[in-house]
Order: sequence, then C-alpha cells, then structure tokens
Amino acid sequence: MFNKSNFKEWFDRYKYAEIAATSAALASSQFSRIFDGVTTAYLITFAEYFAFYGVILFMAYKKLMDSNRSLNQKTPPKEIVVLIRNLLLEFGYPAILDFFFIRPFCMYWMPVLTGNYFMGILFGKITADSIFYGLAIINYEWIKRKY
Repeated sequence: MFNKSNFKEWFDRYKYAEIAATSAALASSQFSRIFDGVTTAYLITFAEYFAFYGVILFMAYKKLMDSNRSLNQKTPPKEIVVLIRNLLLEFGYPAILDFFFIRPFCMYWMPVLTGNYFMGILFGKITADSIFYGLAIINYEWIKRKY
C-alpha cells in the first residue's frame, strides 16, 4: 500500500511547512517566561499553525500558478476554490483535533513528564505531529484517488 516513493512524496510535500512550524514552536516556547503552561501551550500551537499553513497555502498556490503558467493559461477562480477545498479536506478535522486537543495536551504535559522543558516541547511536538500527519496523509491519499 505505502512504499518508499509515498514517503518521499509526503516528505517533499510537508518538509518546508514543518521546518517553519518547528521554528515557530521553538521560538514561541519562550513565552513560558511570561505566561503559564496552558497559555504557552496554546501560543505555541497558534504559532505553529500560522507558520505551517502559511507555507502550505503559499506552496500549493505557487504550484497551481506555475502549472498554469507553463501551459500559458490563466488560473481561473474555480481552480483556486478547488485548491482551498482540497486543503480543507486534507487538513480539516486533523487540524481541529490537533489545535484544540492533541497539540496543547502534548505541549503542556510532555515538559511536565520529561522534567526538561526544551526536550518536553520537542517530544510533545513529535508526538502531536505523528498523530496529525497520520490523519492528514490518510486524507491526502484519499483526495488523490478521488479527485
């Protein structure tokens, strides 16, 4: 079902967005010096989302525009609507679960459980990402087959 080329495709699809999200998470974790643990967990989550989806949206839009430009065509609004629909299908419910429950839970509890704030944030991020990407990849593969 899944082979090496699938993993390369997924890696290439998400790598830049993940680098941006990880950088945002680490930078925003410094809010722990100002705010309590729960507030910081949600600030980290928000910063990650802003970075991740900013890159995902930019890359998808750029790919669509480049594809149409190579065919000497303009990009009709309908194609942009389809792009947004597909991104919502891919990331919709995984993002909601991740934003409101999984990521804040991991970002709050992993530093507590590990006893090391920095390692806890990294471990929390890896745990939350594993769940998020598992769900998003299932949706992405479904979209590829259906559309």
